[in-house]
Amino acid sequence: MNARFGPAGAAESFKAMGYKKSTQMGEYLNKFGLDHFEYQCGQGVRVSETAARDIGKALSDCGITVSLHAPYFISLSSVEEEKRDNSINYILESARAVNAMGGDRIVIHSGSCSKMTREEALALAIATMKKAKAALDAEGLGHIHCCPETMGKINQLGDLHEVMELCKIDDSFIPCIDFGHLNARTFGAIKTKEDYENILDTIENELGSDRLKVFHSHFSKIEYTEKGGEKRHLTFEHNEGFGPDYEPLMELIYKKNLAPVFVCESAGTQTEDAKTMRDYYYGQALKA
Repeated sequence: MNARFGPAGAAESFKAMGYKKSTQMGEYLNKFGLDHFEYQCGQGVRVSETAARDIGKALSDCGITVSLHAPYFISLSSVEEEKRDNSINYILESARAVNAMGGDRIVIHSGSCSKMTREEALALAIATMKKAKAALDAEGLGHIHCCPETMGKINQLGDLHEVMELCKIDDSFIPCIDFGHLNARTFGAIKTKEDYENILDTIENELGSDRLKVFHSHFSKIEYTEKGGEKRHLTFEHNEGFGPDYEPLMELIYKKNLAPVFVCESAGTQTEDAKTMRDYYYGQALKA
């Protein structure tokens, strides 16, 4: 069982290579040797069930697995009950869509702290996710894995500890570790293989080896400020001195025989940069 690699949404090269339809994504990704795709619903779940099934079949026919990024406006920790209830509906919509595609993972933003303490925000987010899990089970979608994501801005809920706490709600929850976000919110603290190992050890210690084995991940180089954290996503080529570097992580993933899903979120070159990570990961086998 190996790690899987793919882009978040369509990179600039998708259209540049003459592709137009989402059902062509599998053929496109095959040209890069990639085997995963994360469908983007950041602005809302706007794909019909029929279209989702068509997209999923086309990806499956090309050996591509699929996950889905739930809407950005999900607010697990909102002080307004209506917004929290709406967030549960958005999670349900996302689960229905990815299920129709044949996938079983949805990535969910953890929320914000607003004017609350982090502890208060986390308590609200946990309560919302418990309700969301119950709603998924009631609709026969309990097999869909919710993947709370580590976030890049300091005022956002979603540091490593907070994501671990959200994932403790249910054994089916899988953390989405965005290493670029963690690096941004800690002002470039991820520099060495040991830094990555500490993150992986935290996942194992908090959630167990089974979930460490198959964790979900976003990866990109991200510009940050010393005041707020994340500013903007970069590319591997145009990183302007910002990290984190993928090489130590790929070496660790291979050494530990882990099989996570890596979704690249580079700015426009996410397919090419996903391939770069994949090639480096498989290059470890040649060195072994």
